[in-house]
Amino acid sequence: MHLKSDTIGRIFIFVAWPTFLMALTACANSPGPLMDSGHWVDLTHAFSEETIYWPNAEHFHLTKIYDGHTSGGYHYSANQFEAAEHGGTHMDAPIHFDVTGKAVDRVGLTQIMGNAVVVDIVSKVSKDRDYMAEIQDFLDFEKLHGPIPKDAIVLIRTGYERFWPDPARYLGTAERGDAAIPLLHFPGLSQAGAKWLIESRAVRAVGLDTASIDPGPSKSFESHRVLAANQIPIFENLAELSSLPPTGAFVLALPMKIKGGSGAPLRAIAWVPSPD
Repeated sequence: MHLKSDTIGRIFIFVAWPTFLMALTACANSPGPLMDSGHWVDLTHAFSEETIYWPNAEHFHLTKIYDGHTSGGYHYSANQFEAAEHGGTHMDAPIHFDVTGKAVDRVGLTQIMGNAVVVDIVSKVSKDRDYMAEIQDFLDFEKLHGPIPKDAIVLIRTGYERFWPDPARYLGTAERGDAAIPLLHFPGLSQAGAKWLIESRAVRAVGLDTASIDPGPSKSFESHRVLAANQIPIFENLAELSSLPPTGAFVLALPMKIKGGSGAPLRAIAWVPSPD
């Protein structure tokens, strides 16, 4: 019997996904059937009034609705929040830069989890605040760690996580509004690098520890457009990439499931196995 790929994907999610989740839950406290030993790393910056957003985007606001004892004698706490889709640790869905791209709720589960490689460009960034990861950076990575496997989640470490949550150092400016956008300066991924990851390595997703996959001065957002046109989700403002090895980590990046959303707050975590 021949099954189409989308049918196989549905079977995997129905049959294997519950088992996989149970394994993840088990190994959070003790070794599970899929992971013998290791530890979890939280790749997510907490959302608060300090969370960094694009200069002209709405910041995160938490409003307390109730916090205290009720007339029934029990404690009750509830809040409401509001924020732009694109800010803090979040996912860019393909529809963000491609009219035919998938919205947040349409990005498949199997595309937001997988084996990760972490490509370190910290030394390049230290010399050029607007540096773009290039094809050569990935080839240099492969010389040391072997080929980037098909369906990998590629994470680009710039070292900018250390500037969070200082917008002046992280974004290049603390100013707000449209007038601040030309003042943005931070590293990203080049258009050529994005195309190479898709065409030569068939990656599953791409992420980094800055506010955008395109560098701060970008006006046309070429990397966003290339990745979106190929239905590749993007993870931005990741934390703790310095805690991940170049290879061997497993990433699970779950966005808030916003119907029709162009992006969403993301809870990203990584399982790092213990060294042999």
